[in-house]
Amino acid sequence: MILEMKVPSPGESIKEVEIATWLVQDGDYVEKDQAIAEVDSDKATLELPAEASGIITLKAEEGDAVAVGSVVCLIDTAAAQPANSAPAAAAPVAEAPKAASAPAPVAAPAANYATGTPSPAAKKILDEKNIAPATVSGTGKGGRITKDDAVNAVPSMGTPTGGSRGQERTKLSMLRRKVAERLVAAKNETAMLTTFNEVNMTPINTIRNEYKDTFKAKHGGVGLGYMSFFTKAVTRALQLYPDVNSMMDGDHKIAFDFADISIAVSGPKGLMVPVVRNAENLTFRGIEAEIKRLAIKARDGQITVDDMTGGTFTITNGGVFGSMLSTPIINPPQSGILGMHNIIERPIAVNGKVEIHPMMYVALSYDHRIIDGKESVGFLVAVKEALENPLELLLDNNPKKALEL
Repeated sequence: MILEMKVPSPGESIKEVEIATWLVQDGDYVEKDQAIAEVDSDKATLELPAEASGIITLKAEEGDAVAVGSVVCLIDTAAAQPANSAPAAAAPVAEAPKAASAPAPVAAPAANYATGTPSPAAKKILDEKNIAPATVSGTGKGGRITKDDAVNAVPSMGTPTGGSRGQERTKLSMLRRKVAERLVAAKNETAMLTTFNEVNMTPINTIRNEYKDTFKAKHGGVGLGYMSFFTKAVTRALQLYPDVNSMMDGDHKIAFDFADISIAVSGPKGLMVPVVRNAENLTFRGIEAEIKRLAIKARDGQITVDDMTGGTFTITNGGVFGSMLSTPIINPPQSGILGMHNIIERPIAVNGKVEIHPMMYVALSYDHRIIDGKESVGFLVAVKEALENPLELLLDNNPKKALEL
């Protein structure tokens, strides 16, 4: 029996997918539920499992865009599984070595150096200076490069046509093309503006240093990172400035009484933005555990469309890559995104004195069509206040209870 395998629908709005990688070859025997391909949609990369066991015949090439419901391969379910491998052939028996006759003596060749051949000392110097012998004129006998020639040699400055000039043309994945399309749309279709501030991370570092080991031991390996503090600070600020937690829909504004926080993470297929649902109701442990779960799924290529659907506000952390300051692009149709950056010790004024503190620049990009400057600046100041006074504003003056220790 020949089974036609068709592309399943990865989501309600997805009409086609792209064959990213075939994990099997034409004519292979596959087992039922074995992953046979990775397919890209405009939202995620998904594995395609075999629907039955048998010999597979591929009907699409890698890089092909195929409509949902199209046949991508055939499986001959009546075919028998081939033997794993033929028995290994016996190793040939080596013949006993024949007695070698003594080689005739060969006279040592007379020294005859080709033009451009460096002496051992000259070669060592040229290698250290990264100079090719062919670019040096030798003054020794027969044009040989001497030590003095090597010492006096000057590295070539190169020519406009020197060096490699290769190029490679690679088609972007469907997911990457969709990300690019959305980013361009965000720039072109929103009135995006960015406001900046800085945060003294000393209070959060103090809390983390005191409780992170106990937190990790208590909660099964879940770490106490910065993201839970930032997520808590953001959900608090969204309640104070609800316009930041809203979005445009034509001539209407949609406001939300919940905070689904999209967390931008880097995966093997590019940028992924899974969503932490109802983050305003989660504890520190709940936020950290959910972010860890989603990050692992993104890293392993197991993230689903449902994991990335929705979201009312986004947090992105360019600091993990060393970014000091940036203007993050809004994740449409959302109206705001908070950019975190790296933490650097800098001198700041504290009560009239100069002190060294770990500082982070933060950036809020927002859609000015729906969020005014007052709300955007007030939101970012509220985030800063919560991060610089986490004991009172985020931990309710009881860190052990808030951290469930």
